[in-house]
Amino acid sequence: MPETPPPSPVRLPLDARAAGTMIALTAVWGMQQVAIKLAAPTVPLVLQASIRSAVATVLVLAWARSRGIALVGRDGTLVPGLAAGMLFGAEFAFIYAGLAHTTAARMVVLLYLAPCFTAIGLAWLVPGEHLAARQWIGIGIAFAGTAFAFADGFAASGAPTLTGDAMAIAAAVFWAATTVLIRASRLARASATKTLAYQLAVSAVLLAIVSAALRESWSIAPAPMAWASLAFQSVVVAFASYLAWFWLLTRYLASRLSVFSFATPLFGVAFAHLVLGETISARFAVAALLVAAGIALVNAGSPPTDATRKHAAR
Repeated sequence: MPETPPPSPVRLPLDARAAGTMIALTAVWGMQQVAIKLAAPTVPLVLQASIRSAVATVLVLAWARSRGIALVGRDGTLVPGLAAGMLFGAEFAFIYAGLAHTTAARMVVLLYLAPCFTAIGLAWLVPGEHLAARQWIGIGIAFAGTAFAFADGFAASGAPTLTGDAMAIAAAVFWAATTVLIRASRLARASATKTLAYQLAVSAVLLAIVSAALRESWSIAPAPMAWASLAFQSVVVAFASYLAWFWLLTRYLASRLSVFSFATPLFGVAFAHLVLGETISARFAVAALLVAAGIALVNAGSPPTDATRKHAAR
C-alpha cells in the first residue's frame, strides 16, 4: 500500500470489493463502543483509551518504518500536530468516560454527528469551503435525529443517559474540531500516517493523565474478554481499519466511499442490542435512522477534503 497516491491518480468507481470492504469497515467502527463496554468490568474506561492509543502508536511507527515513511522533519507540522493530538485525546476522553453514563448505541449515534459539525466548521473557517443545499438538508435531518435521541433519553426508564449523551455530543464536536484544524493547517499537506501518529502519540499521554485525574485504578487483571476487546480496539480499529481505509482512498472515488459512513451508527445500534442486550426504543430507532440519513446527505453533498479523508475512521 503506497503512502501517497500517484500524481493525478485515476480513481475507480466502487466495485463489489470496495463496497464489501466499506461495509466491513463500518461494521468494525460500529462495534467499537460495544467493545469498550465489554472491557469495562475489568479495565477502567479512560485507561482503555490510553492503552488503545499507545498500542496503535507503536504499530503505526512500525508500519512507517517498514514502508520508509518519514515521520520526523522540519515541515511546520509540530504545533498543529500537537494541537490535533490534544483535540483527538479530548474526543476519546469524552467517548470513553461518557460510556459510563449512556448506552453504546446512543454513544455511536450521537458521536457520528461529527460530519455535520465538520461541514459547518469548514464552511465557516476555511476559505473556499461552502455547504450545498443538500448538505444543509442533511444537517437539519441529523439534528432532528439528535432531538429525537435526547427526547428518548428524557423518557427512558432506569438510569438517566443525558450526561453521557451530552458527552457524546462533546466528543463529536472535538472530532470535528480536529478535522477542521488539520484542513486549515500544514497538516493538510502532511502524510496521513504522520497525522495519525501525532494524534495517537499525544492522545496516549493525555488520556493517561485524564485517567489518573479521574483516579481510575491501574492495578488491573483483565479477563479474556477484556484482552480481546483491547486487541480489537487497538489493532483492528485504531490501526488495521485505518490502513484499509487509506488503501481504498488510493484506488476509489473518495466521495463514494464516504457515503458508507451512514452505516456505522446503524451497525453500532444493532451490535449494542445483539451483544450487550441494550433495549432500542422505537423513538431511538427513528433517531438513529435520521442521523444516518443526514450523514449520507452531508457526505454526498461534495467530495471530501484531504482532512476528512484522513479522519473518517474512528
